[in-house]
Amino acid sequence: GPADLRHHLAHIQVIHPDDLPRFAALNATANMQPIWACHEPTMDERTIPFIGQERAGWQYPFASLLSHGARLAAGSDWPVTSPNPLLEMEVATTRVSPSARGREPFLPDERISLDAALAAFTIGSAFVNHLDAETGSIEVGKYADLVLLDRNLRDAEGGPLGEAEVLATWV
Repeated sequence: GPADLRHHLAHIQVIHPDDLPRFAALNATANMQPIWACHEPTMDERTIPFIGQERAGWQYPFASLLSHGARLAAGSDWPVTSPNPLLEMEVATTRVSPSARGREPFLPDERISLDAALAAFTIGSAFVNHLDAETGSIEVGKYADLVLLDRNLRDAEGGPLGEAEVLATWV
């Protein structure tokens, strides 16, 4: 019978280019954990040598998914990584590890905007959890879970996004 199924594929590490448009066509959400989309020892020493250069270029195609009309949801890979969504958003927007900010970006064409990263972590995640009518965006009638940060995330002079600190939380 009718159901509000909200299919999503988690991790989305390696996606064949032919499958990118299928996310939107099938109304399947791409559920990403951005912290892995950067050069770090596991990626450079184990993953790329194992999967090869061609498939290495298919990894974490966040911008390509958006350009094909896919919906993104995002979260951490906690407890394997940090549960800090600001670190995750930093990698999604820079494709550089917060522990090695001077390194070359990993597949820089797959970076997404801050707005896209914020949407993935808010309304995208609310959608896959069937909570988008109640939360995930600031709208009349929705719960207003908010955080106050120590800086404006859009201010380039404010420092790395992942180092922003939460000053207060309202639930």
